[in-house]
Amino acid sequence: MDINLSIEQSEAAAQRLDAQRERYSTVVAVDYHAKLDRLVIELSNGLQLSFAPKLAQVLRHATAHDLAEVEISDAGLALYFPRIDASLYIPGLLAGMLGTREWMRSEFAKQGGQTTSPAKAAAARANGKLGGRPRKNKAVA
Repeated sequence: MDINLSIEQSEAAAQRLDAQRERYSTVVAVDYHAKLDRLVIELSNGLQLSFAPKLAQVLRHATAHDLAEVEISDAGLALYFPRIDASLYIPGLLAGMLGTREWMRSEFAKQGGQTTSPAKAAAARANGKLGGRPRKNKAVA
């Protein structure tokens, strides 16, 4: 792909990048710990993040071999995994965006139905004593 930018466009892009660097901490180190199945990211402000790669949409099916090779972008705002051609944008990660909004809604909805609490367990037992969930009425034709 051939991209030709004017000097003005190039300078504007550089200014946007500088503004992002001032707004966000940048990645200074990254490592994948296979034993713990954790991606560990160290930021320029001293913060260290650690998470299971399967929590990120683009890394969900990555193997330990895929995750072992990771590159920090020149700007320090993204990680690139060349073996699977996937990137993680660090400001998005810090905002809790581990994938697209649709994917995150779907994943959190799955987890929500699996959540247990003493109140939920008690309600399920009480419902069971009453005969369980009512059957759905089938429409009579």
